[in-house]
Amino acid sequence: MGPLALKREERFTYGDYLTWDDDERWELIDGVAYDMSPAPSAAHQSILMDLGKQFAVYLTGKRCKIFPASFDVRLSETDEPDDQVETVVQPDLSIICDKMKVDTAGCRGAPDLVVEILSPATARKDLTVKFARYERAGVREYWIVDPDDKTVHIFILGTDGRYGAHQFYREGDTVIVGIFPDLEIDLAAVFAE
Repeated sequence: MGPLALKREERFTYGDYLTWDDDERWELIDGVAYDMSPAPSAAHQSILMDLGKQFAVYLTGKRCKIFPASFDVRLSETDEPDDQVETVVQPDLSIICDKMKVDTAGCRGAPDLVVEILSPATARKDLTVKFARYERAGVREYWIVDPDDKTVHIFILGTDGRYGAHQFYREGDTVIVGIFPDLEIDLAAVFAE
């Protein structure tokens, strides 16, 4: 039985997720299945490619690696077996500096930096449910990119394990990346039509 036929109140694990149709994109957050359709817009994909390019050029030859969607990130609560993990997300971009977290299935553990590009179908989830889950997992830097407003909100994990006051940038600004202070991201290029 595929995920479209499943009851919304059911809870799922990564083991269930692996049995679902490969033609459908889903995320699990704390056992709740979220449909990832429709496909991202052209603007979304353009932003993804340019941000990815800027990060990739900087990361060439460095220990940290960039992984664009579709790339499974398993966020476990404890050391439970993979098939029991209840959170599997596909961030638009993940930057991972600990190569031990990367395996043939994707990533197990918190990426160092995650970028989510808002779309009408995913905005609410990205701003609330995923925000809280990334914070709880220990993602050091969380970027929320809004293609319509051409803005970027960046949240940095504090020593208390919470996202503190966020940084806000607009089209035309240059962003200094928190986890890579020598990297500047040109938002004019990111939001260029």
